[in-house]
Parts: sequence; C-alpha cells; structure tokens
Amino acid sequence: MAGGVRPSLDIGGIDEVIHGRLRLGVMAYLANAEVADFNELKDVLEVTQGNLSVQLRKLEDAQYVTIEKGYLGRKPRTQVRITPVGRKAFAAYLEALGRVIGPQT
Repeated sequence: MAGGVRPSLDIGGIDEVIHGRLRLGVMAYLANAEVADFNELKDVLEVTQGNLSVQLRKLEDAQYVTIEKGYLGRKPRTQVRITPVGRKAFAAYLEALGRVIGPQT
C-alpha cells in the first residue's frame, strides 16, 4: 500500500449464485465434465443428497444448469448439465475473481 492509497476491490462482478462453496464446486466440475450424474457430484463434493438438491435448484433457477431425470434400465437417473449461459457465467465469475485477487507474484 504505497503512498497510503488503498486499492479498491472490484467485488461487484462476483456472481452470488456461483460464489457459494458447493455451487462453485458444481460449476467447476461441470465446466470440465459438461455433464455428471447426481450421485457422482454428491460423491465428488462429499455432500448430502438434500444439500446438493437445494444448491442444484439454485443453479437451475439461474439457468446455469439443466437437470434431466430419467431411467437407466429400471434405475432412476438424474443428470446435471452445464448450460451455455452457465458456462458464460462461470467464465465471467473467474474473471471477476481474478480482478479481486489481482496479479500474483
């Protein structure tokens, strides 16, 4: 902090929907995997079914993911897929976070 001037933090670009720890984990996973089974996400993120369901609903309401329910044989199957809107929002989130963090030395 040279000269006593504090740099401002540009936190306005941080997407609150993504910023939650579990929702961030979902988006980061799906950004690489594109689609994942519900149980796969539950296991990878080490969360309860109820907690994951609530957080996925928030991402779905924001149109960041789609949730597709169906069957694999007779077994129920829920898949979560990142949407183009979600991919764009996640990229913008990462850029905004980079601005907040600033250059790393």
